[in-house]
Amino acid sequence: MPLTELILTENVPGLGAEADVVKVRRGYARNYLLPRGKAYEVTPAALRQLDALKHKRAEREARELNEAEELARRIGKARFTFTLETGETGKAFGSVTAQDIENRIKNELGTQIDRHKIVLERPIKDTGEHEVAIKLHHNVTAQLVFQVKSASAEEPKAEAVTSATEEPEKKKKHRFFRKKKEEKKETE
Repeated sequence: MPLTELILTENVPGLGAEADVVKVRRGYARNYLLPRGKAYEVTPAALRQLDALKHKRAEREARELNEAEELARRIGKARFTFTLETGETGKAFGSVTAQDIENRIKNELGTQIDRHKIVLERPIKDTGEHEVAIKLHHNVTAQLVFQVKSASAEEPKAEAVTSATEEPEKKKKHRFFRKKKEEKKETE
């Protein structure tokens, strides 16, 4: 297959970053990269402009690194508490997922983080203190420490009151259904 050389003007996943000189197939260059302005052909004039692109790329990467380090400091200081419903045996009915962590960071810190950057092998289903790594940049990883507590441990008195009031209602409902069945048998 014939290849052509291009200079990338922006990051293209799986291909390279801006100011990289890459060899790609002509069809990919002609139909995708060139029409969308993601790259331009290598010419003597373009090679002279390459220094300006490299300078722009270095500034962007330095800015992204500083932002990631600042966000890592803010995440490291933050302490969150998640509440899960648990049964009598202590087994959780729900779990804390990467989506939950992303939403909490967005609400508390005001920063949007892609949930795929949160390194969570499996959803967290047990109570206690947990530490999760968040890969903000290829050089920066933040450690988020949070507590997972049981909802039943916080409000045992409220549950006792509600369960006492629910029992008579259950009996009424049971009697109601029994009466309907008896009425159906009489009509038949």
